Amino acid sequence: MLIRYSILSLLQKESGYRRIFIAGLVNGIGDRFSQVAMLSLILSITGSGLAVGLVLGLRVIPFLVLAPTGGLLTMHFSRRTIMLFTNLLRVPLALSYLFVKQANDLWILYTVSTLLACAEALYAPVRKSGIPLLVQPGNLLNINGLEQVMNGTVLIVGALLGGITSSVMGPQAAFITNALCFLMAAIVIRKVSFPSERDDDESGEILYKNVDSSVSETSGHASVITRTADRVHVSSTIWRLIRSSVVLQIIILFELWVPVINGIDNVLISVYAIEVFSLGDWGVGMFYGALGTGLVLSSWCSHYFQHWLLPGVVICLLVEGGLLMLLSTATLPWIASLIYILLALMSGVGNTCLDTLLMREVPERYRGLIFGLVTACSSCMLGLSMFGAGLLLEVVEPRKLGFAGGMGFAAIAVLLTIYGWLRAREAFNIRRITKRRT
Repeated sequence: MLIRYSILSLLQKESGYRRIFIAGLVNGIGDRFSQVAMLSLILSITGSGLAVGLVLGLRVIPFLVLAPTGGLLTMHFSRRTIMLFTNLLRVPLALSYLFVKQANDLWILYTVSTLLACAEALYAPVRKSGIPLLVQPGNLLNINGLEQVMNGTVLIVGALLGGITSSVMGPQAAFITNALCFLMAAIVIRKVSFPSERDDDESGEILYKNVDSSVSETSGHASVITRTADRVHVSSTIWRLIRSSVVLQIIILFELWVPVINGIDNVLISVYAIEVFSLGDWGVGMFYGALGTGLVLSSWCSHYFQHWLLPGVVICLLVEGGLLMLLSTATLPWIASLIYILLALMSGVGNTCLDTLLMREVPERYRGLIFGLVTACSSCMLGLSMFGAGLLLEVVEPRKLGFAGGMGFAAIAVLLTIYGWLRAREAFNIRRITKRRT
């Protein structure tokens, strides 16, 4: 009840954010309906983990090119227009899955999955980068926690009911539901109104001024920063932002390394449910529902890390590694479901801390582009990882692969800690030397 009251209260206070929250909820539920049905359909036709890895990999590879493009489009078009267009475009694409009947039709599934991913690659960074424009700065951490609630609800409702719908009514019903959800989301987005973009937002004002000053001294063209048409200058400024912020560097390393393990985990969810525990479509929905439950609970836990955002990211990652290793040894479905709840809880808290750090660290004028670049990096690595996981499953037992993934998470957490410590020590030594000289 406390969580529910907090969510409703926050949505009432942040009326501007409420519509994209509802649109994201509807959009995500439909997509999960379709994804569960699609993965089950592939496994029923081919029985191959490689086929699952291939389709999941194809879904995220377009993010490499189009996610930064989505960020750049925010400099020329309104966010509402971009979000509306990409949702309407996905309605006929989602219905195309209805033509997949047998193995010879799988090319349709692969093609449509890739095109849907292209639309999502444009949509996702535009939506996320617009959140700080709609909410009060003091509510940013709570709103990012609410984003995890949305993701969790999508998994609980979309994946669980999607699995049941696919089992009882067939995958075609799930595909039609997905198309209708895209249409409903477009109707909601049509009434979203983003405020005018500001030159400097509170979260990035100091950093932007430092970068602006630095660029002005070296190039003598300070006014060029305000002209987004100068792509070379924008790229130079983005590079200076990253160089001047250890937090951004750690976030980028996180987005490059962590998806390598996430790809394995994503493929293994369906494999664990269908092949290891022999639960069928219902098991896929149950495990995704467990992940959704953990994400919803993470919203309540996130506020404990409001003063420890960066340590929170690393701590959650380390715990996730241990839980993945434990999952690989589970013998009962209910134990696996419990572990998935805890995994999603840690992932949700970590993602909330990560998104809040990124929104606070980057000035608004570059936020869309930075979110696009970060999304591109993580999605590209995730796609390659899922494809690689599909290949590995042909020769490696699923439980062994899952245990290796857990070890990988733990190793990444340790490496990020070491990097952060070394950079902090370097900065401390520089300040000490400077103080002595003065």
